Amino acid sequence: MAKLQLLLLLFLFSFAAAPSMTGVVGINLGGIIRRLFRKRPFKPKPDLPNRNAPSSPLHPNNAPSTDVQTLLYSGDYTFLMELAIGTPPLSYSAIMSTGSDLIWTRYVPCHYCASQPTSLYDPSQSSTYANYSCDPSAADCSYYYGYGDGSFTQGLLGFETFTFGSAVVPDIAFGCGNNNSGNFDNSSGIVGMGRGSWSLVSQLGYGRFSYCLTPFGDTNTSRLLLGDMVTLTAQAQSTPFVPNPPSWPSFYYLSLQGITVGGTELPIPSTTFSIAADGTGGMIIDSSTTLTMLVDPAYSELKGAFESQINLPVADGSAYGLDICFAYGGENVTVPGLVFHFEGADMELPLDNYIAADSSVGLLCVVVVASSDLSIFGNYMQQNMHVLYDLVGETLSFEAAQCDQL
Repeated sequence: MAKLQLLLLLFLFSFAAAPSMTGVVGINLGGIIRRLFRKRPFKPKPDLPNRNAPSSPLHPNNAPSTDVQTLLYSGDYTFLMELAIGTPPLSYSAIMSTGSDLIWTRYVPCHYCASQPTSLYDPSQSSTYANYSCDPSAADCSYYYGYGDGSFTQGLLGFETFTFGSAVVPDIAFGCGNNNSGNFDNSSGIVGMGRGSWSLVSQLGYGRFSYCLTPFGDTNTSRLLLGDMVTLTAQAQSTPFVPNPPSWPSFYYLSLQGITVGGTELPIPSTTFSIAADGTGGMIIDSSTTLTMLVDPAYSELKGAFESQINLPVADGSAYGLDICFAYGGENVTVPGLVFHFEGADMELPLDNYIAADSSVGLLCVVVVASSDLSIFGNYMQQNMHVLYDLVGETLSFEAAQCDQL
């Protein structure tokens, strides 16, 4: 992925006093945005055994005696975490996904596996691998796990020792994928951080974790933290999680109550981001979905507000998967501020978390897209933001941060 290049960003602003800002963020739209901005959200469609069923193997709390931390860095459209699998440990990178549960990697023998920068995991070469048995009559247990963009992984379930930084954790249940389809950002697999029983968070049993995402294209690293070491400053804001519908137990739902563009709150009905009786709708936060996605009428109102407040001709950005775009030749532009009003917390977004501009292709775009069902707060808006998930207090907390310096 080409580097994000910040252009003309010498400005001070406060959304209360100055709801617009001058300057733009530059990004090479040509060549990368087709990958970056067309990735659909990880909306899992699992076929996994119930780990809480009597026939499933019982697992003790796997949390190590110390807190866990490991490095994070940006890929093309997701954020990758460093880990090691097996004994002896072999290093891998995997997508960190708060929108799914399963931990999985490609393994030998693999019938259909895309290339990756490291060798495939080979359970026969690890002294700590063990099969996961679905029931006493089965020697092994197969799985299928699909995602909302059509990607999927299929294979066998097992147990293995995982290493995160200096923490060695035995008996992690995970998937060995030997039939995988989709673009997984040049990683070896995915580490699910959702609410379900198969996720890393649930298996370790920690009550809190946090991450801080460096900007896309930045070569610096940040950290994923799990355990008591996770803290924010007094300036952080918090918003409660919304209870999950039974049909989607893995997601982290938020209560988005309104959106302000350029000092004007949009006329969005209060039920726009509510979860319907059938479990559809609502808004989640996901570290593995790139773009923020909004259902109507919120998206239409947002689009209309930007088109009325940005003094540039409207342009067609459909070739790059974006709909709120303007003709741009590199000039200084006044761009309205953007605030998401969550229950109990107002998130004032930096310009480079929602605007992408590239004068070489003549476009300036708002990096938000429409959704037909589920609204998602994506990772592009979470850049340089320290985000804490408190699973005991049932809250999400956040604050602006220089992620590579935490």
